[in-house]
Amino acid sequence: MTVGRTLRIGRILGVDLRLDYSWFIIFALVAWSLASHTFPMTHFGWSPGVYWAMGVITALLFFASVVTHEMAHSLVSESFGVPVRDITLFIFGGAARLSQEPKSARGELLMALAGPVVSLVVGGFFGLLWLVSFPLSPQLHALAGWIAQINVGLGLFNLIPGFPLDGGRVLRATVWSITDDLPKATRFAARVGQIVAYGFILGGIWQIFRGSWANGLWIAFIGWFLENAATASYRQVALRDVLGGHTVREVMMTDCPRILPGLPLDVVVDRVTLSSGRRCFPVIEEGEVQGLLTLHDIKEVPREEWSITRVADVMVPLDELESVTPNDDLIAVFRRMTAEDVNQFPVIQGGRLLGMVARDNMLAFLRTRAELGV
Repeated sequence: MTVGRTLRIGRILGVDLRLDYSWFIIFALVAWSLASHTFPMTHFGWSPGVYWAMGVITALLFFASVVTHEMAHSLVSESFGVPVRDITLFIFGGAARLSQEPKSARGELLMALAGPVVSLVVGGFFGLLWLVSFPLSPQLHALAGWIAQINVGLGLFNLIPGFPLDGGRVLRATVWSITDDLPKATRFAARVGQIVAYGFILGGIWQIFRGSWANGLWIAFIGWFLENAATASYRQVALRDVLGGHTVREVMMTDCPRILPGLPLDVVVDRVTLSSGRRCFPVIEEGEVQGLLTLHDIKEVPREEWSITRVADVMVPLDELESVTPNDDLIAVFRRMTAEDVNQFPVIQGGRLLGMVARDNMLAFLRTRAELGV
């Protein structure tokens, strides 16, 4: 199953495991590097088939180590009442996506430390295996040595105090415990993260000028990624500051085009979707809300079948519909949209549809306040 740029490959202890398409690039590069350079330079006389088998198996174990690292975060997060939506492997490793912010500084601290500690433990295990395996199997010896080094490196690298790395989260938890102010702690940790990121970028450029193009580009690329992640975290805090204290009633749309469940999709597209420019439509019959139709629902149906497919066939029914009330806090709604990966909610109160609230409404609200300086 694919969602956006990710492919769902399974579920571990209740947490979805996904692959970003960039993962296939880095997996191929790691396997190729191990099979073509690392193992041939340190272990002579193996056949090409053995080198490539070792490269692929070791690369798979490397990413299994990344999953183990992220699962440690997830299990501790779940124990503190913060569910994890999924774990995604991508070009820089992996990331566990939380459904909400940690509820306490202690929970944040333990969750952040769990991943590096587990990586160091895994590194120690493979280090011991490396020590005892040489007389038994040179291949196992080589594999264990590389996995040990990479896990120790993964654990130590993540302890760098650059938010959103684990070390940055440890820093945020520490500041949070001192100030009792999560937004302030996040802003501080994000700023430190940006400084760390610029250090990586400058270090990468220095490596390039020394002639180490591959290492320099990779280090600079990591710095660029960290800078973007730290900036995004800072903007999220700014967003929470602006949205805090405001309710859905202030931004919801009350003039949403409403459609009947019996309409064919081609009629909806020609007469409603194109002319309104909206992305979602409440489905109403005899004054009662039946469900919600979105552009995504329409696009799931082949165009040649629009004329024979009714709205009721593809809409999200009312009993499956997530909704909000006009008095809900905007920041809470924004968090729900992020956690549930949706772009809009119907606003329902007392069984009546009052309107719709979407990300676009929130962005327009933010832009207006920014222009007015309020």
